[in-house]
Amino acid sequence: MNAQELHIISTGKQPIEKFVEIASNIQEHVDFFYLREKNMNASELYRAVTLLHNNKIPLSKIIINDRVDVAWAHKVFGVQLAFHSLDAGVVKRAFPGMSVGCSIHSMDEAKAACRYGANYAIYGHVFETDSKRGLPPKGVEELHAITKNVNLPIIAIGGITPSNCQIVRDAGAQGIAVMSGVLEAENPVRAVKEYSKSLGKET
Repeated sequence: MNAQELHIISTGKQPIEKFVEIASNIQEHVDFFYLREKNMNASELYRAVTLLHNNKIPLSKIIINDRVDVAWAHKVFGVQLAFHSLDAGVVKRAFPGMSVGCSIHSMDEAKAACRYGANYAIYGHVFETDSKRGLPPKGVEELHAITKNVNLPIIAIGGITPSNCQIVRDAGAQGIAVMSGVLEAENPVRAVKEYSKSLGKET
């Protein structure tokens, strides 16, 4: 993964058709789209990938949370693993060539993801966010420690806005992941352009 990437993660609250509509309108500004749909079964996820692909989202931009089987069957870019998922080492051995990301929340988890051969990790939540209401944010200090001491590209998530993007960039993050900041924005195209500009991708 290249530096300063913009990752968009589905909220699990919108109808999949709405997510696909927004994705198709913003895809030129986005590096990766994640299907994080905990209530979908494998068949529904497979259909969701088909919808995205039919609406001009390249398979090379699609990442599926947890469901390695669907990711492999559709030959998308990769899979994002949570704490309850198979570990990255198992997936890398069973599905050679698949890009594997891990969701992490600490230095120890970052080191484990690296040890198991993950290609990158998503770390958070960095700032306060409504999706983690009541849970204290991790802040940028540990993010900076992880990026300095673990040889793994780190994508920051959680409460990230265009105005605080520079903080996570300075902490060594290779990019950011956003959910509601774009998908629930009044104007998703305008919102994604603001994020993109804050990452140095737009002039």
